[in-house]
Amino acid sequence: MSTHTSDVLVIGAGLSGLVAATEACESGATVTLLDQESEANLGGQAYWSFGGLFLVDSPEQRRMGIRDSRDLAGRDWWGSAQFEDHDVRPRQWAEAYLDFASGPKREWLHGMGVRFFPIVGWAERGDGTAHGHGNSVPRFHITWGTGPGVLAPFVARAKEHIRAGRLRVHFRHRVTDLVTEAGRVTGASGTVLVDDPAARGVASSREVVGDFDLRAGAVIVTSGGIGGNHDMVRAQWPQRLGTPPARMLTGVPAYVDGSMMPIAQAAGAHILNPDRMWHYVEGIGNWDSVWPGHGIRILPGPSSLWIDAEGRRLPDPAFPGFDTMSTLRHLRRTGHDHSWFVLTQRIIEKEFALSGSEQNPDLTGKSVRQLAGRLGSGAPAPIEAFLEHGEDFVRADSVAELVAGMNAVVARESDESGADPVELDPQRVADLIAERDAQVDNPFSKDRQIQAIHAARGYLGDKIMRAVAPHRLTDPAAGPLIAVRLRVLTRKTLGGLHTDLQGRVLSSADGSVIEGLFAAGEAAGFGGGGVHGHNALEGTFLGGCLFSGKVAGRAAAG
Repeated sequence: MSTHTSDVLVIGAGLSGLVAATEACESGATVTLLDQESEANLGGQAYWSFGGLFLVDSPEQRRMGIRDSRDLAGRDWWGSAQFEDHDVRPRQWAEAYLDFASGPKREWLHGMGVRFFPIVGWAERGDGTAHGHGNSVPRFHITWGTGPGVLAPFVARAKEHIRAGRLRVHFRHRVTDLVTEAGRVTGASGTVLVDDPAARGVASSREVVGDFDLRAGAVIVTSGGIGGNHDMVRAQWPQRLGTPPARMLTGVPAYVDGSMMPIAQAAGAHILNPDRMWHYVEGIGNWDSVWPGHGIRILPGPSSLWIDAEGRRLPDPAFPGFDTMSTLRHLRRTGHDHSWFVLTQRIIEKEFALSGSEQNPDLTGKSVRQLAGRLGSGAPAPIEAFLEHGEDFVRADSVAELVAGMNAVVARESDESGADPVELDPQRVADLIAERDAQVDNPFSKDRQIQAIHAARGYLGDKIMRAVAPHRLTDPAAGPLIAVRLRVLTRKTLGGLHTDLQGRVLSSADGSVIEGLFAAGEAAGFGGGGVHGHNALEGTFLGGCLFSGKVAGRAAAG
């Protein structure tokens, strides 16, 4: 049995765990960092991310002519969060995070060498109301180096603390219990798993070869969410979002299994808002998968025609890239697990990006030469690979051929799953396309999506990289036609361990502080058990890990 004592014990070596551990070390504490996976998985989910960060009134925004402010960001956050009466701590965390994002966040990261792509992205453009969900202005800052670029300074800091003897890291240590003595959490015990040479993200062995019992003055839970555990996702799926899908794609590795949640509850911890979650509706199957059911999210521009499984056009504000949760809610009430984008080669070349560090080798590799290729002809190489190999993509020269291919995709899955197939009517789809196409011949349109495309192109960043000039989908010069089947992709937990503004976990019995127990990152709903409320503005997940990890690490160090 492995045993030792440190000032702080951190459970989970993802981004929030790395930040918490290094901040605690820099506050003078000795720290032990545990993770059930191997060293190859250091950094957790953040490694696989696109590296987007929510910043307010940044130099990058100002250079793009974007006027942002703490006040406007606060209005957007509150309109999106739709906090309820019990969300006292989440509200406090939201105020603190907005202060961070509009204040020291960029300077702190910049001082560690983090740099940003100069064009600011406009994610979650909103529900079309001034008081509701969405970003009023572009705020999505892409890290130069994507997720690995965000992780790099914290990995470097951790290695410095290891060399100095302030930090110990134990991989393949799976926590099964939190140790409580006299009402205080004083450590963790569990099993040591066999060494496994599996590559990053690949599901690893759960063979037990030993056990451990580690003690500390404080314990920080940074174990992530539940997105890799579909049973838990379905069990916590809220009624307001309709029924959970029978078939979903997985946007996170299998180790994102929520296993620490019942362990924390057994120690008396309160989980707030467990039914709040953030799953994407633009998921596609990864033709070159790493983990089971591996899906990738399309980051779409505004031009694709979005139809449900029966060929009905999605209503406003369910446009590509506008309102994730209302679109998810709408689609879950259609009775089917998939929907479709219908677009052209011209649209896919300019408007499609794929979320994930491995899907953006130019940004991840910090290659200006590769990045310049996005402005040339043809789709980026990762997109072309999905067009060639992806199970969800159809190309055709006519609407009739396209719909036949779409029906063939659904029929193949029905044959495999035994589910009844749903067939699209070619004439219905052709009529939808004709109605839409009739609205693009001049700058005046009553079609809300066409209006949104014109508005997007009024922002220089979108005009350069994200929004193609409106054109007929049936224009041969823009072809061929393309259809992409979309499914729900599991991703983030918006609720979590209920914490105060120091990251201290609160009791399920009476709301008091559980001495010695802290939480950060997705395990804490990114702070307070639900800092985002019911909706996210994007770029706030990595940022939530950074902020809550920083707060909890310093507080736990005392």
